Amino acid sequence: MAGVLVALLVLPLAASLSSWWARPALTRALTLVSGVATFALALALVPSTGVTAAFGGWLRADSLSIVFLLAVAFLYAATAVFSLGYVRQGEETPEARRYTRRFFAGLNLFAWAMVAAPLMGSLALLWVAIEVTTVVSALLVAIDDTDGAVEAAWKYVLIASMGLGIALLATLVMYYAGTSALGSSNELFYAKLLGAAHGFSPEVVRLSFGLAVLGFGTKMGLVPVHTWLPDAHSEAPTPVSALLSGALLTVSFYAILRFYEVSVRAVGPAFPRDVLLVFGLASLGLAALYLADQRDLKRLLAYSSVEHMGILAIGMSFSAPVAVVGVLLHVLAHAAGKSTAFFGAGSVVRKFGTKELHRVRGVVSALPWSGPMLLLAVLALSAMPPFGLFRSEFLIVEGGLSSQATALSAVLVVLVTVAFLGLSWHASEAMLTPMPEGTVRGETSAWMVGAMVVGMIALVVLGVHPPSQLSELITHAAGELGGAR
Repeated sequence: MAGVLVALLVLPLAASLSSWWARPALTRALTLVSGVATFALALALVPSTGVTAAFGGWLRADSLSIVFLLAVAFLYAATAVFSLGYVRQGEETPEARRYTRRFFAGLNLFAWAMVAAPLMGSLALLWVAIEVTTVVSALLVAIDDTDGAVEAAWKYVLIASMGLGIALLATLVMYYAGTSALGSSNELFYAKLLGAAHGFSPEVVRLSFGLAVLGFGTKMGLVPVHTWLPDAHSEAPTPVSALLSGALLTVSFYAILRFYEVSVRAVGPAFPRDVLLVFGLASLGLAALYLADQRDLKRLLAYSSVEHMGILAIGMSFSAPVAVVGVLLHVLAHAAGKSTAFFGAGSVVRKFGTKELHRVRGVVSALPWSGPMLLLAVLALSAMPPFGLFRSEFLIVEGGLSSQATALSAVLVVLVTVAFLGLSWHASEAMLTPMPEGTVRGETSAWMVGAMVVGMIALVVLGVHPPSQLSELITHAAGELGGAR
């Protein structure tokens, strides 16, 4: 299995480098092959519930990292399919060829950095991988070279860089905490930190965890450090928006969970749970209110991402085993649901030429495949059965009730309901109204429809009956987190 870890790192990077010199048609093919192959390699790791390592532990995959790797790899494959239709073909001008090379090279490099993050064996390398995602994704946000895109990219770089500076400080503080038990030569390997955490200074670990949640929470989109997210998701090309929302935010959450594992062993569960609860409630509450007042389709989905990141944080604060299982399932279901919704939004923008909701009408009629699937994706994001997000949120609420957090569980349900009302109201108004006169009925690309079909299948499978090996993986990963309680 060590060879699988190496292949996972090599494939997207090779596709990115090749995209700079290959012809546009070959660039598209390389991206598709790399995305599908990366997902297949990630699936090959699912049956493994132990630790797979390479290069002396610098590369490492356990059950927790494989869950997040699956989310990233699935989105990489789905986005590769969608991008074949999204990036226009047949344009042989130098500008079009240059855009195609830059787009696919950046897309593959972005995916490579997000695939690398869960495979890093130490907190230091994890920070480096997430820093790389910032640089690459900022360039992709600005790739269309509009005033709004450039402004969003600069805002993203400034806020994310400050957040990652705080995250670097959290990593250094954790290193300092580890010197008391591991000496000054410790490499911040997860296994060593977890084994020696009981000997760390509680005050230092609390400081490190608080900084980590604030720092990596910036990239995760937690309130109040979320302000870059709506602009970046709205202005980026649709495939990039899907990767930002479905993959990048959860990779940042993965980094927080690695600090969480160490912290609960060093200081007990109360402090980490309280910190996550505060950020989670703020994120879910604010997002629920903002969803009621959005006039831009992609910003609507962006605030939905803030909502779901808040749900993840609240779910971890419950810390009951069933809630943690729900959180990890939510990571996968959100990746499928949000990518499908953004893909649908991309089809809408391509069809109607606008993201403004008041100018979009009759989507279900105008887009006979993408329209209904976009509506279903919105319902899935609103936690309607039989989709995966209903199952995961049900498990989170069940975990809250089992941990005697009845009032918090009720607050969670109320805020999710408020978010559902805002999201579904705007979506139904745009999609179920009559189609404007003169609008030509039909899809813009079969590739874009195909990517949405894949996402819908994943949502139904995760909601109705997740594969047994995947369920075992999630349960084992939840045990790694819950076992630290």
